[in-house]
Amino acid sequence: MKMSQEDDTLSTGCSRSDLSVALEDCMAALDLFLRNDFEEAQARLSIRSKDSMYHALTYATILEMKAMMTFDPQHILTAGSTMKDAQALCQRNRKKSSFSKSFTEEELHAEVCYAECLLQRAALTFLQDENMINFIKGGIKVRNSYQTYKELHTVLKSSGYTHGDNHGHFEGGVKLGVGAFNLMISMLPTRTLKLLEFVGFSGNKEFGLQQLQEGSAESTFRSFLCNMLLLCYHTFMSFILGTGEGDVEDAEKLLQPYLKKYPKGSIFLFFAGRIEEIKGNLDAAIKLFEECCEAQQQWKQFHHMCYWELMWCFTYKRHWKMAYFYADLLSKENSWSKATYAYMKAAYLSMLTADDCLTFGETALTLFRQVPGLKQKIAGKSLPTEKFAIRKARRYFADNPVPLPAPPLEMMYIWNGYTVIGKQKDLTEGMLKTLDEAQATLESYPRTEYTIDDQCLLSLLKGLCLKHLGHHEEAEHYFTLVLCNETQIKYDHYLVPNALLEHGLLCLEQGRKDEAIKLLETAKHNYKNYSMESRTHFRIQAALHKAKGTGENGVHVPCSP
Repeated sequence: MKMSQEDDTLSTGCSRSDLSVALEDCMAALDLFLRNDFEEAQARLSIRSKDSMYHALTYATILEMKAMMTFDPQHILTAGSTMKDAQALCQRNRKKSSFSKSFTEEELHAEVCYAECLLQRAALTFLQDENMINFIKGGIKVRNSYQTYKELHTVLKSSGYTHGDNHGHFEGGVKLGVGAFNLMISMLPTRTLKLLEFVGFSGNKEFGLQQLQEGSAESTFRSFLCNMLLLCYHTFMSFILGTGEGDVEDAEKLLQPYLKKYPKGSIFLFFAGRIEEIKGNLDAAIKLFEECCEAQQQWKQFHHMCYWELMWCFTYKRHWKMAYFYADLLSKENSWSKATYAYMKAAYLSMLTADDCLTFGETALTLFRQVPGLKQKIAGKSLPTEKFAIRKARRYFADNPVPLPAPPLEMMYIWNGYTVIGKQKDLTEGMLKTLDEAQATLESYPRTEYTIDDQCLLSLLKGLCLKHLGHHEEAEHYFTLVLCNETQIKYDHYLVPNALLEHGLLCLEQGRKDEAIKLLETAKHNYKNYSMESRTHFRIQAALHKAKGTGENGVHVPCSP
């Protein structure tokens, strides 16, 4: 890479050393952020956010993190606008002509920062809309980010590239982008992948994880983000959009150095809690989430993330009153999905006696009836979870509503909670007992238009519990029972493809690979337009990857960005 004297100055007129100074200052601000000094970190960054691309990017990243946690429309608007400004600043520092060997170090950093701005703008959309079509909504912008990372990866590997003073930070930026794109694209359902391949995208999961692993291992500006992406993948994405087989040991190894350096850091206490939760160690998880809430008061949104996990921890323990308490806190303090929070509150109250509900000052019926009116749209899209909650709450608008059989246990399945309780025999046996009680209640009622649907739901959930308890034959019986009643299901059509998915995973566990693939392919191709379809397709795809032994999206591609 050639460096000329005239290239020693950026278009802003700042000397080259300013890049090193800016990176050092941004890393110091990041350190403040990780110590829970959120406002001080933001103040430090905002001073230079109009003239330094790294300050602008870091400042926008923090605002975007806040927006992702709160889902407050104003926060989303502010984050989007700030990231757009950061992108414009990076654009001014980019090389005006096409790629060549005469890049200055600043120009390379401008390229990687520009691509990161685009990637982060896409990431916000990714979290809002699970069907991932919105991931390419920006079309040419997102593709430009992807192509820029590919080009920069090529530059890094080229013989003409010379290490600048801040090479490590540049390389870390490339690894972050290449790793993130490969990992996200590799997880996609085939139908979405075909769309992406059409506009030039491809993804390899193992290569993506490797890039992020390498990026997180160095002490560079992007190490933290590489680390966070890996932690998110192992503890959340692999559960919600996969078969729940994230590498917990890897997650613990990634987290330990940060926990040692930042023992009170909210982000790290949160992930420590999540790791204990997915291991089934619920009491340890609860303690860590509570500690995370006590660690700081500046950013309440960290509390909200903990409240959500605490709600599920108490759900897994079948402590309905405590689960209601955290759903209630979320409904009052957080904007992500008021409809979902109201539904969960109603679901928990429905598990209590009428006398127990009196102390809460509201009833399951009134809450279920509130759900549709709380629906909101983010970026023009309704949240899939809200749509599901609204569909389930509809039956409560009848004069004599037929109650849902075990609504918290059903929503638990949507969030893949049975993989969590499956780690602990007592939790699974407790849930099976609750399902048996729900079955007895259902059988005591007169038959209604919902009876078959409700029986099939309980069969699916009982099958899951029995699978985790090692009673495979019984589990298979219950999954098959759902399929046998397919034509009689009136409303909950999502149960059939999910029963096929779970049956397929059971076969896979038993080494019946061909049978598993056949069931999974049936679930994938024979059903559409059902609740939470995108999430189910993510899980089917993850199961097929496992069955076929492919690291990428069912397509063998070379290990390249």
